[in-house]
Amino acid sequence: MTEFVKLEVDGGVGTIRLDRPPMNAFSAQVQEELKACAEEAARRADVRAVIVYGGEKVFAAGADVKEMASMSYAEMSVRARRLSACFGAMSEIPKPTVAAITGYALGGGMEVALGCDRRICGDNAKMGQPEILLGIIPGGGGTQRLARLVGAPKAKDIIFTGRMIKADEALAIGLVDQVVAPDDVYAAARSWAEQFVNGPALALAAAKKAIDGGLDTDLRTGLDLEAEMFAALFATEDGREGMKSFVENGPGKAQFTGR
Repeated sequence: MTEFVKLEVDGGVGTIRLDRPPMNAFSAQVQEELKACAEEAARRADVRAVIVYGGEKVFAAGADVKEMASMSYAEMSVRARRLSACFGAMSEIPKPTVAAITGYALGGGMEVALGCDRRICGDNAKMGQPEILLGIIPGGGGTQRLARLVGAPKAKDIIFTGRMIKADEALAIGLVDQVVAPDDVYAAARSWAEQFVNGPALALAAAKKAIDGGLDTDLRTGLDLEAEMFAALFATEDGREGMKSFVENGPGKAQFTGR
């Protein structure tokens, strides 16, 4: 059982809920609980899409600095890769994922959001990677995922300055995909996630793997990966049903089972 992070499943949508008041700071325990919930969401057949949500007031204000400040180089050299794996756990879920961001998403909180396929925030959101102000750098994927998302120059500005990004700027630079009223953040995330509840789960997983895998390699290797994923889907029930339904009834009418 987890104490501060819970996976709640309703209608095919899994919500990974961060609940460590007042700011959802990521202690080592919270990091491990996040990873455990992400792995459970990945395993469960009744979860078809995933939301990560910190509640109505704050997403997550980052790693627990008090805990980190007491660690030596030797201790962190052992912990660093595990920390990165925990903060990046959402990226390993082979299903559509969305971060529902209210208030602050800083440091590790922003890194968790960066690991999602989509980010929806309230117009009160403030995002950033303030680690430089502590004399360190982002260690949970921020230097890598942020640069891939918004480009190296913008990522360097955000990381070098440690400044906070408001919702309007986050939308303009592609850091978030949608801005809504704070009270509507979770509903907007759920509306996006619900699109996939009755979708072709294996095709969605293949699309995610092809896109993410292709971004990490050269074009030729990415095209080979896409071809493999494409061909494999011809062995699925959903692939056969989808094409049969299209021929017989036109687009958008297939009943998928996720197999």
